[in-house]
Amino acid sequence: MFKSQTTPQTSRRVIVRRLIAGTALSPVLFAVHPALSQTAGNPHELLVGTAVYAGNASTVTVGQTLPTGATAVADGSYPGVFNNVAVDSNFGVTAPVVIKKFHLEGRRLREFGALIVPADVAVTSFSSKSELSLHLSPDGKAVTFMGYDAAVNQLDVSNSNSPNHVDPTNPDTGVHARVVAELDFDGSLHRTKVNVYSGDNGRGAIRANKVNGTQTDQYFTVGNAGNGSGTQPALVVNDTGVQLATPGVDGSDAVVGVQQGTPGSKNGFQFGFSVAQLGFAADKSGKDDNFRGLAISGNTLYVTKGSGSNGINTVYQVGQPGVLPTRGTAASTTFSILPGFPNNPSANSGARGFYPFGIWFANATTLYVAQEGDGNLADAATSPTAGLQKWIYANGSWSLAYTLQQGLNLGTLYHVNGYPTDPATGGLRNITGRINRDGTATLFAVTSTVGNSVEPGADPNQVVTITDRVAATTLPANEAFDVVVPPAFGMVYRGVSFAPVNCDGDHGRMKDNGRGHDDGNNAQDDVCGPTRIAAGH
Repeated sequence: MFKSQTTPQTSRRVIVRRLIAGTALSPVLFAVHPALSQTAGNPHELLVGTAVYAGNASTVTVGQTLPTGATAVADGSYPGVFNNVAVDSNFGVTAPVVIKKFHLEGRRLREFGALIVPADVAVTSFSSKSELSLHLSPDGKAVTFMGYDAAVNQLDVSNSNSPNHVDPTNPDTGVHARVVAELDFDGSLHRTKVNVYSGDNGRGAIRANKVNGTQTDQYFTVGNAGNGSGTQPALVVNDTGVQLATPGVDGSDAVVGVQQGTPGSKNGFQFGFSVAQLGFAADKSGKDDNFRGLAISGNTLYVTKGSGSNGINTVYQVGQPGVLPTRGTAASTTFSILPGFPNNPSANSGARGFYPFGIWFANATTLYVAQEGDGNLADAATSPTAGLQKWIYANGSWSLAYTLQQGLNLGTLYHVNGYPTDPATGGLRNITGRINRDGTATLFAVTSTVGNSVEPGADPNQVVTITDRVAATTLPANEAFDVVVPPAFGMVYRGVSFAPVNCDGDHGRMKDNGRGHDDGNNAQDDVCGPTRIAAGH
């Protein structure tokens, strides 16, 4: 299905000539109005990052010794294979990354292609639910995601060590580099190996092609590290949180954030943010910066933390407004909680807790935050926080305007053919959006799951959409989510992004989609203007 070319560069380049359905990623542009939101890609083509289970009964055999030393209790057949989580909390099986491509037709999606990412570019871990978010670069030319340098159907890779960053107390003794994979507007794939997030996973990556006005290509990544017992080694603490890397240069990763606490300490040693800054007792070293969502808006980097018992689940600004970290400033970059967002560890627990995942700026004063929920089926139906939260900035602080939940059917079990247990939607994970000409924003999101299976991360989930009036400050009565990509056996959806486009030179001129200028989507059409969002607050 693929014709590829490789070059002997540090970062492998794969030219993908065709998608499964025979349609190449299109560089077609739609240009009329300047971009007003965070999104700069093609507002008529949506990409969905998907993990597809590729194992079979022989992938795991009952009684075999798993990488942690536990004994397998289930064979490799999906979904029963994930019953091995009961004896091996690290259990996972590497799987192909499939990027599905959809054309937007009003509130509907029409699938017309799917790219299987070659395993020698990157694989993902099934069923790690925090992986494989897709992020469009601010210039709209590239979509990035994170994976592993590993083969398909390898076990427990998501908790393995990174090269040269081995934790001797990690029960998962495998060693695998993490990978930043990049899909460009011309259909080419690139990969850059990074030696970070040892013992855990990289969640997301975004490419910044211009840093603080200078043409400098740089990746920003987020993730977690550490899977050992006792005090985490300094080299593992150094692996977590926000990292930066140079595209095409393996091992160029560097941690972003001011050092907090003392290296080698059991508690308080962090890079970036520490709860001790706000007067709380010091947490386990390396765990306050367990980030998973990220976005660049107004040349400012934002990240979220929404899981784990340490730190504070909230939305963070990385550095000063309008200034992205660089190698020269990484070690002096401070992290701050956006004013008005939760600033207490109490946000980490309970049905009313704050569990942010993906974020999307509609404009400088409107931020949409995906809320995953607390992961408990019993709480989902009545959770006041799960779903899509809309935050408004005014008078120096952010405040919650309302939470969109209608149509998500939180806590209501749904059936997937062939799947032995019925899952339910618990909230939302990754999101993206676009601004429409009528003052509304259309957002797309992947759902989180709750249910009665041993490993809810393996439950088939959904892609949903909703259109919200950006100027609204009270919950509109008639807005509801629609399911646009239904659940499918053996498949989970992880990330959403608009397709990349080329905005250089003549390519930035208006070009329609073959059906005349207005295709009925009523979306903003210019995908080549600079992102017009003010600096962060």
